Amino acid sequence: MEEITVKLTFNKEVVMVNMYDNPTSRDFLAQLPLTITIEDYAKTEKIAYLPKKLSIEKAPPGCIPSVGDFTYYAPWGNLAIFYKDFGYSNGLIKLGKIESGIEKLESVHGNFTVEIEKID
Repeated sequence: MEEITVKLTFNKEVVMVNMYDNPTSRDFLAQLPLTITIEDYAKTEKIAYLPKKLSIEKAPPGCIPSVGDFTYYAPWGNLAIFYKDFGYSNGLIKLGKIESGIEKLESVHGNFTVEIEKID
């Protein structure tokens, strides 16, 4: 798979994400473009529920997320975008890494709408 970048747009801000090549990422990319509502979770991550759950085929059992990780939490079926480091989480799958704009996500408080689209 060629390198794929995804753009998150909200409040006139843009965040760019480099996507990884794995079955869960490919399933996520197949759902784009999407408009979803993001909320803060545990003052560590921004989460959003997807219209349908993603494939967890060949996914590792979990991972240790760090700042900028764009992930999928399989047990709940939600995206989790980390703006702080966190400990090992079962069922967490890395989809990509934020290349620019993580501070813009961190600074937004409350729920907000995000448009997610692939960049060619």
